[in-house]
Amino acid sequence: MKLASFMMPIHPPGKNYIQSLREDREAIILADELGFEEAYVGEHVTDSAETVTHCMTFLASLIPVTKRIKLGTGTINMPNSHPAAIAAQVAMMDHLCEGRFIMGISPGGLMSDAEVFGNFGKDRTAMFIECINMVLKIWESEPPYNLKGQFWEVTTEKTAIPEIGQGIILKPYQKPYPPIVGTVVAPYSKGVIAMAERGWLPISANFLLPEWVKTHWPNYVEGKKNIGQVANTGDWRVAKSIFVADDEATAQRYGKSAEGPYHFYFKQLVRKLVGFGNRGNLFKSDQSIPDSVITTEYVLDKLVIAGTVDSVVDQILAFRDQVGDFGTLVYAMHDWMDPALAKRSMQLMAEKVMPKVNAALGK
Repeated sequence: MKLASFMMPIHPPGKNYIQSLREDREAIILADELGFEEAYVGEHVTDSAETVTHCMTFLASLIPVTKRIKLGTGTINMPNSHPAAIAAQVAMMDHLCEGRFIMGISPGGLMSDAEVFGNFGKDRTAMFIECINMVLKIWESEPPYNLKGQFWEVTTEKTAIPEIGQGIILKPYQKPYPPIVGTVVAPYSKGVIAMAERGWLPISANFLLPEWVKTHWPNYVEGKKNIGQVANTGDWRVAKSIFVADDEATAQRYGKSAEGPYHFYFKQLVRKLVGFGNRGNLFKSDQSIPDSVITTEYVLDKLVIAGTVDSVVDQILAFRDQVGDFGTLVYAMHDWMDPALAKRSMQLMAEKVMPKVNAALGK
């Protein structure tokens, strides 16, 4: 089992912005030093708690200070941008990374972003599909372009001067394009079938109950079967909020109580997904339970793994028994409320926990 990281990121509103950016960059630099395979970073424009407004810009700052870790968008919220802009920016990013780039995509889940970009209330799933289809078509086409859809047009027919390079959009470094991953946030997601059929890779979100994470793999298998391929569990990435400490008391205080950043993170998430997004189903195995039961403490108890090394190893193995085999455990990054504890958790995770997990799995 490989180890990766996913950073939304969520920080307390009002926290010094430069400090947040500095700590987020430091976390990925440390992940690279510790041998994490991949680092995904999210983006939002209209949220003072989620402070990376453009994930590719942020990731580009990490290219010269990391050596081997693959840098992934987590995610590009496709309806909020123009497909030509995305195609050109991703292609440049892929060249800057010299292949150390992964393209994470989604329709985007923050409704204030949808409103500010003018797509709130629209069929954002249809916009997402049209946008990524146009991006891929741009990369496989030669100029001049003439793509027309329901939401966007991409054309350079009137202005292209190919002999001097005008009207041409850059193609990616990786051929035919970077690996594409999608974050899966719904139980029994049919989107996973489409991902598999198109050769994309799924990341199951860290805020889903194990019962719902488990439902993603059969759909991925089905999608691969539809195109005559056999699914490989190594392709499946599963995110989890984990905190590892040298003693149990610290683990429980920082990982499960209101004194720690995990409590803050899930308080924010519950407010957004349950209080406004009508997504209480994500946190309930029994849908008859009222949403009022979904408190921050309830969610922490069900979704956060916290403990000493041996305890966390046991909890990860139990989680894997619940959801099935997967190839990459994606460690969810949280605010560095206590930088020393946050760094220590990452160190213990990489140097102690994962070797023991893989030894138990015979890998």
